[in-house]
Amino acid sequence: MKEVEFIVRKDLEPFINCIMVQESAASTSHTNIPLYADGYPGIMFQQSENGFYLLPKEKKLSELFLYGQTLDPVSLDTKGPFKFVVVQLYPFASKYLLGVDPKELNDDCFDLLQLDHIDVEGFRKALIHSKNLEEQVEIISDLMLELITSNQESKDDRIQQAISIILQHNGQIKIKEVLEQLYVTERTFERNFMTQVGLTPKQFAKIIQFQCSLHKLNETNYDRLIEVGLDSGFSDQSHFIRTFKKYTGQTPSYYLKEMTTH
Repeated sequence: MKEVEFIVRKDLEPFINCIMVQESAASTSHTNIPLYADGYPGIMFQQSENGFYLLPKEKKLSELFLYGQTLDPVSLDTKGPFKFVVVQLYPFASKYLLGVDPKELNDDCFDLLQLDHIDVEGFRKALIHSKNLEEQVEIISDLMLELITSNQESKDDRIQQAISIILQHNGQIKIKEVLEQLYVTERTFERNFMTQVGLTPKQFAKIIQFQCSLHKLNETNYDRLIEVGLDSGFSDQSHFIRTFKKYTGQTPSYYLKEMTTH
Protein backbone atom coordinates (compact mmCIF):
# COMPACT_ATOMS: atom_id res chain seq x y z
CA MET A 1 0.00 0.00 0.00
CA LYS A 2 1.16 3.49 -0.78
CA GLU A 3 0.69 6.30 1.72
CA VAL A 4 -0.42 9.55 0.11
CA GLU A 5 -0.03 13.13 1.25
CA PHE A 6 -3.37 14.40 2.42
CA ILE A 7 -4.66 17.20 4.63
CA VAL A 8 -7.06 15.68 7.15
CA ARG A 9 -10.10 17.74 8.04
CA LYS A 10 -9.71 19.59 11.33
CA ASP A 11 -12.70 17.90 12.95
CA LEU A 12 -11.26 14.45 12.22
CA GLU A 13 -7.57 15.05 13.03
CA PRO A 14 -7.89 13.22 16.39
CA PHE A 15 -9.09 10.07 14.61
CA ILE A 16 -7.18 9.73 11.30
CA ASN A 17 -3.53 8.69 11.16
CA CYS A 18 -2.98 8.54 7.38
CA ILE A 19 -4.49 7.75 3.96
CA MET A 20 -3.24 4.81 1.83
CA VAL A 21 -4.12 3.67 -1.68
CA GLN A 22 -3.34 0.83 -4.06
CA GLU A 23 -4.60 -0.18 -7.51
CA SER A 24 -3.90 -2.49 -10.41
CA ALA A 25 -5.30 -2.53 -13.96
CA ALA A 26 -3.97 -6.01 -14.84
CA SER A 27 -6.89 -8.25 -15.82
CA THR A 28 -5.00 -11.50 -15.17
CA SER A 29 -3.27 -10.54 -11.94
CA HIS A 30 -3.55 -12.30 -8.58
CA THR A 31 -2.83 -9.91 -5.72
CA ASN A 32 -2.17 -10.96 -2.13
CA ILE A 33 -1.46 -8.22 0.40
CA PRO A 34 -0.09 -9.40 3.79
CA LEU A 35 -1.50 -7.55 6.79
CA TYR A 36 0.61 -7.61 9.94
CA ALA A 37 -0.26 -6.23 13.34
CA ASP A 38 0.38 -2.48 13.42
CA GLY A 39 -1.90 -1.20 16.20
CA TYR A 40 -4.21 0.73 13.86
CA PRO A 41 -7.75 -0.08 12.70
CA GLY A 42 -9.09 1.50 9.51
CA ILE A 43 -11.86 2.05 6.98
CA MET A 44 -11.44 0.57 3.50
CA PHE A 45 -13.41 1.28 0.33
CA GLN A 46 -12.58 -1.20 -2.40
CA GLN A 47 -13.62 -1.77 -5.99
CA SER A 48 -12.73 -5.02 -7.73
CA GLU A 49 -14.32 -7.26 -10.34
CA ASN A 50 -13.89 -10.45 -8.34
CA GLY A 51 -14.07 -9.09 -4.80
CA PHE A 52 -11.58 -9.03 -1.95
CA TYR A 53 -11.22 -11.94 0.46
CA LEU A 54 -9.75 -11.98 3.95
CA LEU A 55 -7.42 -14.99 4.26
CA PRO A 56 -7.13 -17.50 5.85
CA LYS A 57 -10.81 -17.06 6.83
CA GLU A 58 -11.79 -16.89 3.13
CA LYS A 59 -14.29 -14.20 4.10
CA LYS A 60 -15.57 -12.07 1.21
CA LEU A 61 -15.33 -8.42 2.17
CA SER A 62 -17.84 -5.67 1.67
CA GLU A 63 -17.07 -2.74 -0.61
CA LEU A 64 -17.01 -0.52 2.47
CA PHE A 65 -15.86 -1.91 5.80
CA LEU A 66 -14.07 -1.14 9.04
CA TYR A 67 -11.30 -3.51 10.13
CA GLY A 68 -10.10 -3.90 13.69
CA GLN A 69 -6.78 -4.72 15.29
CA THR A 70 -4.73 -7.39 13.52
CA LEU A 71 -3.08 -9.88 15.88
CA ASP A 72 -2.58 -13.01 13.78
CA PRO A 73 -1.08 -12.69 10.27
CA VAL A 74 -3.81 -12.34 7.62
CA SER A 75 -3.93 -11.11 4.04
CA LEU A 76 -6.20 -9.46 1.49
CA ASP A 77 -6.58 -11.50 -1.68
CA THR A 78 -8.13 -10.61 -5.03
CA LYS A 79 -7.91 -11.49 -8.72
CA GLY A 80 -8.02 -9.08 -11.64
CA PRO A 81 -8.11 -5.27 -11.59
CA PHE A 82 -8.82 -3.42 -8.36
CA LYS A 83 -8.39 -0.19 -6.48
CA PHE A 84 -8.91 0.79 -2.90
CA VAL A 85 -8.45 3.60 -0.43
CA VAL A 86 -7.73 3.02 3.26
CA VAL A 87 -8.27 5.62 5.94
CA GLN A 88 -6.01 4.40 8.73
CA LEU A 89 -7.41 5.34 12.13
CA TYR A 90 -5.83 5.88 15.51
CA PRO A 91 -6.14 2.83 17.82
CA PHE A 92 -9.14 4.12 19.78
CA ALA A 93 -11.17 5.38 16.79
CA SER A 94 -13.28 2.29 16.03
CA LYS A 95 -14.91 2.61 19.46
CA TYR A 96 -16.12 6.12 18.61
CA LEU A 97 -17.27 5.12 15.11
CA LEU A 98 -19.32 2.04 15.96
CA GLY A 99 -19.81 2.16 19.70
CA VAL A 100 -18.97 -1.54 19.96
CA ASP A 101 -16.38 -3.42 21.96
CA PRO A 102 -13.28 -3.09 19.71
CA LYS A 103 -12.10 -6.50 20.91
CA GLU A 104 -14.92 -8.00 18.81
CA LEU A 105 -13.22 -6.57 15.70
CA ASN A 106 -9.79 -8.08 16.40
CA ASP A 107 -8.64 -10.03 13.33
CA ASP A 108 -11.95 -9.27 11.64
CA CYS A 109 -13.90 -6.70 9.62
CA PHE A 110 -17.29 -5.06 10.09
CA ASP A 111 -19.47 -4.50 7.03
CA LEU A 112 -20.48 -0.85 7.29
CA LEU A 113 -23.32 -1.47 4.81
CA GLN A 114 -25.06 -3.46 7.55
CA LEU A 115 -25.69 -0.30 9.56
CA ASP A 116 -29.26 0.94 9.40
CA HIS A 117 -29.24 4.03 11.62
CA ILE A 118 -27.49 6.07 8.90
CA ASP A 119 -27.62 5.93 5.09
CA VAL A 120 -24.35 4.07 4.44
CA GLU A 121 -25.68 2.89 1.06
CA GLY A 122 -25.87 6.55 0.01
CA PHE A 123 -22.21 7.00 0.95
CA ARG A 124 -21.30 3.84 -1.01
CA LYS A 125 -23.03 5.12 -4.16
CA ALA A 126 -21.32 8.48 -3.78
CA LEU A 127 -17.93 6.74 -3.48
CA ILE A 128 -18.57 4.68 -6.63
CA HIS A 129 -19.43 7.78 -8.64
CA SER A 130 -16.65 9.95 -7.19
CA LYS A 131 -14.14 11.28 -9.71
CA ASN A 132 -10.92 11.25 -7.69
CA LEU A 133 -9.22 10.38 -4.40
CA GLU A 134 -9.94 13.79 -2.89
CA GLU A 135 -13.69 13.26 -3.33
CA GLN A 136 -13.49 9.74 -1.91
CA VAL A 137 -11.65 10.88 1.21
CA GLU A 138 -14.16 13.69 1.70
CA ILE A 139 -17.07 11.23 1.43
CA ILE A 140 -15.45 8.80 3.91
CA SER A 141 -14.78 11.75 6.23
CA ASP A 142 -18.47 12.73 6.10
CA LEU A 143 -19.39 9.12 6.91
CA MET A 144 -16.99 9.05 9.85
CA LEU A 145 -18.35 12.29 11.25
CA GLU A 146 -21.92 11.01 11.03
CA LEU A 147 -20.95 7.79 12.80
CA ILE A 148 -19.09 9.64 15.56
CA THR A 149 -21.99 12.04 16.06
CA SER A 150 -24.60 9.28 16.17
CA ASN A 151 -22.67 7.15 18.68
CA GLN A 152 -21.71 10.01 21.03
CA GLU A 153 -19.05 8.01 22.86
CA SER A 154 -17.43 9.87 25.76
CA LYS A 155 -13.74 10.48 25.13
CA ASP A 156 -11.00 9.27 27.47
CA ASP A 157 -8.08 11.64 27.03
CA ARG A 158 -5.84 9.55 29.29
CA ILE A 159 -6.03 6.56 26.94
CA GLN A 160 -5.21 8.78 23.97
CA GLN A 161 -2.29 10.20 25.94
CA ALA A 162 -1.10 6.69 26.83
CA ILE A 163 -1.21 5.64 23.17
CA SER A 164 0.80 8.73 22.24
CA ILE A 165 3.45 7.91 24.87
CA ILE A 166 3.76 4.30 23.70
CA LEU A 167 4.06 5.41 20.06
CA GLN A 168 6.71 8.01 20.92
CA HIS A 169 8.80 5.29 22.55
CA ASN A 170 8.27 2.80 19.69
CA GLY A 171 6.70 0.42 22.20
CA GLN A 172 9.94 0.34 24.20
CA ILE A 173 8.51 1.58 27.48
CA LYS A 174 7.26 -0.28 30.52
CA ILE A 175 3.55 0.15 31.23
CA LYS A 176 4.49 1.11 34.80
CA GLU A 177 6.32 4.15 33.38
CA VAL A 178 3.26 5.09 31.32
CA LEU A 179 1.10 4.89 34.47
CA GLU A 180 3.46 7.24 36.30
CA GLN A 181 2.76 9.91 33.69
CA LEU A 182 -1.03 9.47 33.79
CA TYR A 183 -1.71 9.36 37.55
CA VAL A 184 -4.18 6.50 37.24
CA THR A 185 -4.37 3.10 38.92
CA GLU A 186 -3.17 0.08 36.95
CA ARG A 187 -6.53 -1.68 37.20
CA THR A 188 -8.51 1.31 35.89
CA PHE A 189 -5.97 1.93 33.14
CA GLU A 190 -5.98 -1.71 31.96
CA ARG A 191 -9.78 -1.82 31.89
CA ASN A 192 -10.22 1.50 30.07
CA PHE A 193 -7.46 0.74 27.56
CA MET A 194 -9.08 -2.58 26.66
CA THR A 195 -12.46 -0.85 26.32
CA GLN A 196 -11.09 1.81 23.98
CA VAL A 197 -8.56 -0.18 21.94
CA GLY A 198 -9.48 -3.87 22.19
CA LEU A 199 -5.98 -4.77 23.38
CA THR A 200 -4.16 -4.63 26.69
CA PRO A 201 -1.54 -1.85 26.99
CA LYS A 202 1.18 -4.53 26.99
CA GLN A 203 -0.19 -6.13 23.79
CA PHE A 204 -0.34 -2.75 22.09
CA ALA A 205 3.22 -1.82 23.12
CA LYS A 206 4.50 -5.19 21.86
CA ILE A 207 2.82 -4.64 18.47
CA ILE A 208 4.36 -1.17 18.14
CA GLN A 209 7.77 -2.61 19.06
CA PHE A 210 7.32 -5.32 16.41
CA GLN A 211 6.40 -2.69 13.82
CA CYS A 212 9.58 -0.79 14.69
CA SER A 213 11.64 -3.92 13.95
CA LEU A 214 9.71 -4.53 10.71
CA HIS A 215 10.42 -0.98 9.56
CA LYS A 216 14.12 -1.42 10.30
CA LEU A 217 14.21 -4.65 8.27
CA ASN A 218 12.49 -2.94 5.34
CA GLU A 219 14.46 0.30 5.35
CA THR A 220 17.92 -0.29 6.81
CA ASN A 221 20.96 -2.37 5.96
CA TYR A 222 22.15 -4.39 8.95
CA ASP A 223 25.15 -6.70 9.06
CA ARG A 224 23.37 -9.07 11.45
CA LEU A 225 19.69 -9.61 12.26
CA ILE A 226 20.44 -9.57 15.97
CA GLU A 227 21.25 -5.86 15.59
CA VAL A 228 17.70 -5.22 14.34
CA GLY A 229 16.26 -6.91 17.41
CA LEU A 230 18.53 -5.10 19.84
CA ASP A 231 17.91 -1.71 18.18
CA SER A 232 14.17 -2.40 18.46
CA GLY A 233 14.43 -3.00 22.19
CA PHE A 234 14.28 -6.81 22.33
CA SER A 235 16.33 -8.34 25.13
CA ASP A 236 17.86 -11.08 22.96
CA GLN A 237 17.67 -12.69 19.52
CA SER A 238 15.29 -15.51 20.54
CA HIS A 239 12.80 -12.99 21.95
CA PHE A 240 12.98 -10.97 18.73
CA ILE A 241 12.51 -14.04 16.50
CA ARG A 242 9.63 -15.36 18.62
CA THR A 243 7.75 -12.05 18.53
CA PHE A 244 8.40 -11.51 14.83
CA LYS A 245 7.15 -15.00 13.96
CA LYS A 246 4.04 -14.51 16.10
CA TYR A 247 2.94 -11.49 14.06
CA THR A 248 4.10 -12.53 10.59
CA GLY A 249 4.16 -16.33 10.63
CA GLN A 250 7.78 -16.08 9.42
CA THR A 251 11.22 -15.78 10.95
CA PRO A 252 13.01 -12.44 10.33
CA SER A 253 15.58 -14.17 8.10
CA TYR A 254 12.88 -15.82 5.97
CA TYR A 255 10.96 -12.53 5.72
CA LEU A 256 14.12 -10.70 4.63
CA LYS A 257 14.91 -13.38 2.04
CA GLU A 258 11.38 -13.20 0.59
CA MET A 259 11.52 -9.41 0.51
CA THR A 260 14.80 -9.33 -1.40
CA THR A 261 13.65 -11.89 -3.99
CA HIS A 262 10.47 -9.99 -4.94
